[in-house]
Amino acid sequence: MTFTTPNDIRAKDWVHLQELIFKDAFDPTINRHRTKYVFRGLSSSNYQLETSLIRLNNNIGQIEKPLIRNFRKHAIGSPSADTTWHWLSLAQHHGLPTRLLDWTFSPYVALHFATASVDHFNEDGAIWCVDFAGSRKSLPPDLMSEMQREKMRGFQIDTLNNLFRDLEAFEEYGKKNGNFLLFFDPPSFDERIINQNALFSTMPDPSTRIDDWLLQHPDYYFRIILPKELKLEIRDKLDTANITERVLFPGLDGISQWLKRWYSKIS
Repeated sequence: MTFTTPNDIRAKDWVHLQELIFKDAFDPTINRHRTKYVFRGLSSSNYQLETSLIRLNNNIGQIEKPLIRNFRKHAIGSPSADTTWHWLSLAQHHGLPTRLLDWTFSPYVALHFATASVDHFNEDGAIWCVDFAGSRKSLPPDLMSEMQREKMRGFQIDTLNNLFRDLEAFEEYGKKNGNFLLFFDPPSFDERIINQNALFSTMPDPSTRIDDWLLQHPDYYFRIILPKELKLEIRDKLDTANITERVLFPGLDGISQWLKRWYSKIS
Protein backbone atom coordinates (compact mmCIF):
# COMPACT_ATOMS: atom_id res chain seq x y z
CA MET A 1 0.00 0.00 0.00
CA THR A 2 1.32 3.43 -0.96
CA PHE A 3 1.46 5.99 1.83
CA THR A 4 1.21 9.68 0.92
CA THR A 5 0.43 12.93 2.71
CA PRO A 6 -1.05 16.23 1.43
CA ASN A 7 2.25 17.96 2.24
CA ASP A 8 4.53 15.75 0.14
CA ILE A 9 7.11 17.52 -2.03
CA ARG A 10 9.14 15.48 -4.50
CA ALA A 11 12.79 16.47 -4.81
CA LYS A 12 13.65 17.09 -8.46
CA ASP A 13 17.43 16.95 -8.12
CA TRP A 14 20.26 17.58 -5.64
CA VAL A 15 19.97 21.38 -5.88
CA HIS A 16 16.21 21.31 -5.35
CA LEU A 17 16.77 19.00 -2.36
CA GLN A 18 19.08 21.58 -0.75
CA GLU A 19 16.38 24.21 -1.17
CA LEU A 20 13.84 21.95 0.50
CA ILE A 21 15.89 20.87 3.51
CA PHE A 22 16.78 24.49 4.25
CA LYS A 23 13.28 25.78 3.57
CA ASP A 24 12.43 28.85 5.71
CA ALA A 25 15.81 28.58 7.46
CA PHE A 26 16.44 32.32 7.65
CA ASP A 27 15.36 33.84 10.96
CA PRO A 28 14.94 37.62 10.52
CA THR A 29 14.68 38.16 14.28
CA ILE A 30 18.37 37.25 14.70
CA ASN A 31 19.49 37.74 11.08
CA ARG A 32 20.81 34.16 10.96
CA HIS A 33 20.05 30.97 9.07
CA ARG A 34 18.70 28.72 11.82
CA THR A 35 16.14 26.18 10.67
CA LYS A 36 12.98 25.74 12.71
CA TYR A 37 12.58 22.13 11.57
CA VAL A 38 13.65 18.78 12.95
CA PHE A 39 14.08 15.82 10.63
CA ARG A 40 13.56 12.07 10.39
CA GLY A 41 14.85 10.10 7.41
CA LEU A 42 13.20 6.89 6.22
CA SER A 43 14.54 4.53 3.57
CA SER A 44 11.01 3.97 2.23
CA SER A 45 8.41 6.66 1.65
CA ASN A 46 5.77 4.07 2.60
CA TYR A 47 7.09 3.83 6.17
CA GLN A 48 4.95 5.69 8.67
CA LEU A 49 5.90 7.37 11.93
CA GLU A 50 5.29 4.38 14.15
CA THR A 51 7.26 3.89 17.32
CA SER A 52 9.06 0.61 17.83
CA LEU A 53 6.60 -0.14 20.65
CA ILE A 54 3.64 0.12 18.28
CA ARG A 55 5.39 -2.11 15.75
CA LEU A 56 6.17 -4.70 18.42
CA ASN A 57 2.70 -5.33 19.80
CA ASN A 58 -0.77 -3.80 19.75
CA ASN A 59 -1.22 -4.44 23.47
CA ILE A 60 0.97 -1.51 24.46
CA GLY A 61 -0.59 -0.96 27.87
CA GLN A 62 0.47 -4.40 29.07
CA ILE A 63 3.96 -4.72 27.60
CA GLU A 64 5.52 -1.27 28.09
CA LYS A 65 6.08 -1.49 31.84
CA PRO A 66 7.55 -5.03 31.78
CA LEU A 67 9.90 -4.02 28.96
CA ILE A 68 11.31 -1.08 30.91
CA ARG A 69 11.33 -2.96 34.22
CA ASN A 70 13.31 -5.88 32.79
CA PHE A 71 15.65 -3.58 30.90
CA ARG A 72 16.50 -1.86 34.20
CA LYS A 73 16.91 -5.25 35.89
CA HIS A 74 19.37 -6.67 33.37
CA ALA A 75 21.22 -3.51 32.24
CA ILE A 76 24.80 -3.27 33.41
CA GLY A 77 25.48 0.17 34.84
CA SER A 78 22.89 2.91 35.05
CA PRO A 79 22.10 6.28 33.50
CA SER A 80 23.27 9.48 35.14
CA ALA A 81 20.05 9.66 37.17
CA ASP A 82 17.67 6.91 38.21
CA THR A 83 14.46 8.29 36.69
CA THR A 84 11.87 6.93 34.28
CA TRP A 85 12.87 9.42 31.56
CA HIS A 86 16.57 8.57 31.79
CA TRP A 87 15.88 4.84 31.58
CA LEU A 88 13.39 5.32 28.74
CA SER A 89 15.96 7.34 26.78
CA LEU A 90 18.73 4.81 27.41
CA ALA A 91 16.46 1.95 26.36
CA GLN A 92 15.51 3.72 23.13
CA HIS A 93 19.14 4.52 22.42
CA HIS A 94 20.06 0.84 22.65
CA GLY A 95 17.20 -0.52 20.56
CA LEU A 96 14.56 -1.53 23.10
CA PRO A 97 11.02 -0.96 21.75
CA THR A 98 9.71 2.21 23.41
CA ARG A 99 7.13 4.97 22.90
CA LEU A 100 9.91 7.31 21.75
CA LEU A 101 10.83 8.22 18.18
CA ASP A 102 14.26 9.39 17.03
CA TRP A 103 14.74 12.73 15.27
CA THR A 104 17.69 14.93 14.41
CA PHE A 105 18.38 18.64 14.12
CA SER A 106 20.56 17.86 11.07
CA PRO A 107 18.93 17.40 7.64
CA TYR A 108 22.08 15.62 6.45
CA VAL A 109 21.90 13.08 9.25
CA ALA A 110 18.29 12.46 8.21
CA LEU A 111 19.43 12.04 4.59
CA HIS A 112 21.97 9.50 5.77
CA PHE A 113 19.32 7.33 7.40
CA ALA A 114 17.12 7.64 4.31
CA THR A 115 19.92 6.37 2.05
CA ALA A 116 21.96 4.04 4.30
CA SER A 117 20.14 0.84 3.29
CA VAL A 118 21.25 -0.43 -0.11
CA ASP A 119 18.35 -2.89 0.03
CA HIS A 120 15.93 0.05 -0.35
CA PHE A 121 17.62 1.81 -3.28
CA ASN A 122 14.89 0.53 -5.57
CA GLU A 123 12.17 2.56 -3.83
CA ASP A 124 11.59 6.19 -2.92
CA GLY A 125 12.74 7.42 0.48
CA ALA A 126 11.41 10.26 2.59
CA ILE A 127 12.46 13.00 5.00
CA TRP A 128 9.86 14.15 7.52
CA CYS A 129 10.36 17.83 8.39
CA VAL A 130 8.49 18.96 11.49
CA ASP A 131 8.26 22.59 12.55
CA PHE A 132 9.92 22.19 15.93
CA ALA A 133 9.13 25.74 17.00
CA GLY A 134 5.61 25.85 15.61
CA SER A 135 4.54 22.50 17.05
CA ARG A 136 5.14 23.82 20.55
CA LYS A 137 2.02 25.95 20.09
CA SER A 138 0.00 22.74 20.41
CA LEU A 139 1.32 22.14 23.93
CA PRO A 140 -0.97 22.80 26.89
CA PRO A 141 -0.48 26.35 28.24
CA ASP A 142 1.30 25.31 31.44
CA LEU A 143 3.90 23.33 29.47
CA MET A 144 4.43 26.27 27.13
CA SER A 145 4.92 28.52 30.15
CA GLU A 146 7.47 26.10 31.58
CA MET A 147 9.46 26.14 28.34
CA GLN A 148 9.40 29.93 28.18
CA ARG A 149 10.37 30.24 31.83
CA GLU A 150 13.33 27.91 31.39
CA LYS A 151 14.16 29.37 27.94
CA MET A 152 14.31 25.86 26.48
CA ARG A 153 14.17 24.99 22.78
CA GLY A 154 12.94 21.53 23.80
CA PHE A 155 12.27 19.84 27.09
CA GLN A 156 15.14 18.56 29.18
CA ILE A 157 15.12 15.28 31.07
CA ASP A 158 15.23 16.93 34.50
CA THR A 159 12.28 19.16 33.63
CA LEU A 160 10.25 16.20 32.40
CA ASN A 161 10.99 14.31 35.57
CA ASN A 162 9.80 17.25 37.69
CA LEU A 163 6.61 17.52 35.66
CA PHE A 164 5.85 13.80 35.24
CA ARG A 165 7.44 11.43 37.74
CA ASP A 166 6.38 8.40 35.70
CA LEU A 167 4.61 7.45 32.49
CA GLU A 168 1.29 7.03 34.31
CA ALA A 169 1.40 10.71 35.32
CA PHE A 170 2.25 11.68 31.74
CA GLU A 171 -0.67 9.67 30.37
CA GLU A 172 -3.11 11.07 32.92
CA TYR A 173 -2.03 14.58 32.04
CA GLY A 174 -2.73 13.81 28.37
CA LYS A 175 -6.19 12.50 29.17
CA LYS A 176 -7.02 15.76 30.94
CA ASN A 177 -5.36 18.13 28.48
CA GLY A 178 -5.54 16.27 25.17
CA ASN A 179 -2.88 14.40 23.23
CA PHE A 180 0.13 16.43 22.06
CA LEU A 181 3.55 16.04 20.47
CA LEU A 182 6.46 16.68 22.83
CA PHE A 183 10.15 16.85 21.84
CA PHE A 184 12.98 16.52 24.34
CA ASP A 185 16.75 16.38 24.35
CA PRO A 186 18.16 13.02 25.47
CA PRO A 187 21.12 12.78 27.84
CA SER A 188 24.48 12.59 26.05
CA PHE A 189 25.06 8.91 26.79
CA ASP A 190 27.83 8.58 24.20
CA GLU A 191 29.37 10.13 21.09
CA ARG A 192 26.75 8.53 18.84
CA ILE A 193 23.88 10.53 20.28
CA ILE A 194 25.98 13.70 20.09
CA ASN A 195 27.23 13.17 16.53
CA GLN A 196 23.71 12.43 15.29
CA ASN A 197 22.48 15.71 16.83
CA ALA A 198 19.59 13.67 18.15
CA LEU A 199 16.36 14.37 19.98
CA PHE A 200 13.34 12.27 20.87
CA SER A 201 9.61 12.76 20.52
CA THR A 202 6.80 11.23 22.52
CA MET A 203 3.07 11.58 23.14
CA PRO A 204 0.93 10.93 26.24
CA ASP A 205 -1.04 8.31 24.31
CA PRO A 206 1.59 5.71 23.30
CA SER A 207 -0.76 4.07 20.79
CA THR A 208 -0.91 7.20 18.58
CA ARG A 209 1.11 7.27 15.38
CA ILE A 210 2.79 10.64 15.01
CA ASP A 211 1.88 10.87 11.33
CA ASP A 212 -1.80 10.58 12.30
CA TRP A 213 -1.31 13.54 14.65
CA LEU A 214 0.61 15.55 12.04
CA LEU A 215 -2.07 14.98 9.42
CA GLN A 216 -4.46 16.72 11.82
CA HIS A 217 -1.95 19.60 12.15
CA PRO A 218 -0.82 20.17 8.54
CA ASP A 219 0.81 23.53 9.31
CA TYR A 220 3.49 21.79 11.39
CA TYR A 221 5.13 19.54 8.79
CA PHE A 222 6.05 18.75 5.24
CA ARG A 223 7.59 15.61 3.78
CA ILE A 224 10.33 15.45 1.16
CA ILE A 225 10.10 12.48 -1.17
CA LEU A 226 13.50 11.23 -2.34
CA PRO A 227 13.08 9.61 -5.79
CA LYS A 228 14.81 6.25 -6.07
CA GLU A 229 16.66 7.61 -9.12
CA LEU A 230 18.24 10.29 -6.92
CA LYS A 231 19.22 8.11 -3.97
CA LEU A 232 22.63 6.98 -5.21
CA GLU A 233 23.72 10.54 -5.99
CA ILE A 234 22.58 11.65 -2.52
CA ARG A 235 24.44 8.74 -0.93
CA ASP A 236 27.68 9.40 -2.80
CA LYS A 237 27.61 13.11 -1.96
CA LEU A 238 26.95 12.38 1.72
CA ASP A 239 29.92 10.02 1.73
CA THR A 240 32.05 12.74 0.14
CA ALA A 241 30.91 15.12 2.91
CA ASN A 242 31.85 12.48 5.54
CA ILE A 243 28.26 11.93 6.65
CA THR A 244 28.74 8.20 7.17
CA GLU A 245 28.29 5.39 9.68
CA ARG A 246 31.94 5.85 10.63
CA VAL A 247 31.08 9.29 12.04
CA LEU A 248 27.50 8.75 13.22
CA PHE A 249 28.26 5.44 14.95
CA PRO A 250 31.78 5.98 16.34
CA GLY A 251 33.66 2.75 16.97
CA LEU A 252 34.25 -0.56 15.27
CA ASP A 253 30.55 -1.24 14.63
CA GLY A 254 30.19 2.01 12.68
CA ILE A 255 33.35 1.34 10.66
CA SER A 256 32.05 -2.13 9.80
CA GLN A 257 28.64 -0.78 8.73
CA TRP A 258 30.28 1.89 6.58
CA LEU A 259 32.64 -0.56 4.85
CA LYS A 260 29.86 -3.09 4.28
CA ARG A 261 27.75 -0.47 2.53
CA TRP A 262 30.70 1.04 0.67
CA TYR A 263 31.58 -2.30 -0.94
CA SER A 264 27.98 -3.44 -1.50
CA LYS A 265 26.86 -4.07 -5.04
CA ILE A 266 24.03 -1.71 -5.97
CA SER A 267 21.95 -2.78 -8.93
